[in-house]
Amino acid sequence: MPADSIQPDAQQKQEYQQYVKSVTPTHNLWTQMGKAFLTGGIICCIGQGILNYTGNVLGMDPQTSGSWCSLLLVFLSVVLTAFHIYPKIAKWGGAGALVPITGFANSVTAPAVEYQKEGQVFGIGCKIFTIAGPVILYGIFASWVLGLILWVLQMFGISAG
Repeated sequence: MPADSIQPDAQQKQEYQQYVKSVTPTHNLWTQMGKAFLTGGIICCIGQGILNYTGNVLGMDPQTSGSWCSLLLVFLSVVLTAFHIYPKIAKWGGAGALVPITGFANSVTAPAVEYQKEGQVFGIGCKIFTIAGPVILYGIFASWVLGLILWVLQMFGISAG
């Protein structure tokens, strides 16, 4: 078989390049950053509203108020993910929706919602931590290493603070 028959000619290469260009999505960086800023800002404003309400109206101390804020933001994210609304927000807002605590709650909930038809154990139980599992594992391991370093420093009488 001649080598020329395997190699695409110039016209085929050009047609392929035009096809790739036509199907490749284009994004405007400034628009994407604006959407992320707006989405993250709205999430933060909701969080600040929860903090203000629990602190000023309900009279909670700042630590309890912060705990309620985190709890309610995670709950809201889980509910929106279960109703397939949060993925639409994340698609529009990009990193603005994925970076805050709500994005982490979405990353834990989404696989559970997706695989629930496979059952409680093999669906939800096995898939719930596919995305968030490495993050949790890294956090636990990093805290263990830092705790070990602190313990060794204290054994030698070196103050860490």
